Amino acid sequence: MSEALHVVCPHCDTTNRVPRARLGAGGKCGACHRPLFEGHPLPLNDPSRFAKHAEGSDIPLLIDFWAAWCGPCRMMAPIVEQAAQRLEPHVRLAKVDTEASPDVAARFAVRSIPTLALVLHGREIARTAGVMPLPQLIAWTQQHAGITAD
Repeated sequence: MSEALHVVCPHCDTTNRVPRARLGAGGKCGACHRPLFEGHPLPLNDPSRFAKHAEGSDIPLLIDFWAAWCGPCRMMAPIVEQAAQRLEPHVRLAKVDTEASPDVAARFAVRSIPTLALVLHGREIARTAGVMPLPQLIAWTQQHAGITAD
């Protein structure tokens, strides 16, 4: 299991090769030299940037589809923030504002918010909707992504 994984930089969107065995060490981007993981959800409202992260990375992307006017979405925000700290580097968390990025929301046929979609190589693996507590979110993600948090 020493093969390299493709990990997209959250800062400059460059695809980096990271040895699987060293994924837990984090690492820095070869282009911008900033950390590949910072334990925060990544805003991905730009469709081309979203595609780069959703399709070009070998680690699953957990997307929180939300909107500023949505009360349950605001309740879910700190839970998603905490989940990023627990799940990275095995899962990248992202936030997509459905008002700012209706094309991405339409691509995933988001009908209600908050919706969480787990994606790998551009394909949806799992989806859930509504607010859930942090332990349930961690367990749901680990189950569907086939990983365990460090």
